[in-house]
Amino acid sequence: MLMACGCGGFVRVVALQKKEDQTMSPGGVVYEEYCKEGIHYWQKLNAANVPAELIENGQNRVIDASLLLFGELVRALGGALASSSLLGVPLGHNSSFLQGPAFAPPRIREAIWCGSTNATTEEDGDSVRQGRTSSDNSGGKELNDPRVLTDVGDVPVQEIRDCGVDDDRLMKIISESVKLVMEEDPLRPLVLGGDHSISFPVVRAVSEKIGGPVDILHLDAHPDIYHSFEGNKYSHASPFARIMEGGYARRLLQVGLRSITSEGREQGKRFGVEQYEMRTFSRDRHILENLKLGEGVKGVYISLDVDCLDPAFAPGVSHIEPGGLSFRDVLNILHNLSIQRDTVDGMTAMVAAKLVRELTAKMSK
Repeated sequence: MLMACGCGGFVRVVALQKKEDQTMSPGGVVYEEYCKEGIHYWQKLNAANVPAELIENGQNRVIDASLLLFGELVRALGGALASSSLLGVPLGHNSSFLQGPAFAPPRIREAIWCGSTNATTEEDGDSVRQGRTSSDNSGGKELNDPRVLTDVGDVPVQEIRDCGVDDDRLMKIISESVKLVMEEDPLRPLVLGGDHSISFPVVRAVSEKIGGPVDILHLDAHPDIYHSFEGNKYSHASPFARIMEGGYARRLLQVGLRSITSEGREQGKRFGVEQYEMRTFSRDRHILENLKLGEGVKGVYISLDVDCLDPAFAPGVSHIEPGGLSFRDVLNILHNLSIQRDTVDGMTAMVAAKLVRELTAKMSK
């Protein structure tokens, strides 16, 4: 089983007013923008002292209804053992600098279906695991096919926070949302962030759902493994500390690092993390382009922070760090990844969308 997380919406039906200018993606998913009335509704629930548990449970029922429809559609079409399903988590308040990641999911979606490119992946996602080379690739996958990609929308993070839900409970809501996607076979969550703090609840959900730790490939300029950053245990700089402490990962490979402190290295040694820094990338390239993950575990999780790329390719990130991976470097790592399994500004959004397309091909089968 392969899951992925990248840097919107669940079909929102809880007293939300639709905008008249709804748009339909080629995949047939209607996207609705939150209106002020929707936010006011959540605030009224809070003001009326409606228990937070009821609000959370209500959100899960909305998500579950959306997933049921998509799951039934994919199963009815047949032929899909795994289908990628976009899940947005527009969270930005745990970022220590800019909080633009909270606005990323709708921008990435917009770029995925942008008319300037087609909805076909480069790779079919099967070449490596079937022993074929890139030259044998029979053609990419069509994202218009719901057996390849569906979209169940966003977890309404800000609206839930407006109801007074703290981060401990918010992280649980995110975990439960991911589990709901996983329960609707053959859907597999492809999560759009959001700052990197969301990796902890997402990986926790995957690990708990499949019943054991996963192997993680983490592409990032930073290791995000501080014990706590600025007093925040859920900081975007700390998710992998929480993941490793919880035993949710057996193996963690971090690639693209070029901004790492002494604590980041010490934490890496403490948890047995395999850290690959950009200063040795030329030496490590052959290893990184021939990775094998997943043997002996039930799942592989890919966490991709867009700032793993050099800012020449993706300038619209919160923490610009020169000297990163090229776009083709990242695609080569992803395309050649062998998985042993049981069965953002406009330019940056386009880059993220391309990465989403190729991850979709890797996940779907």
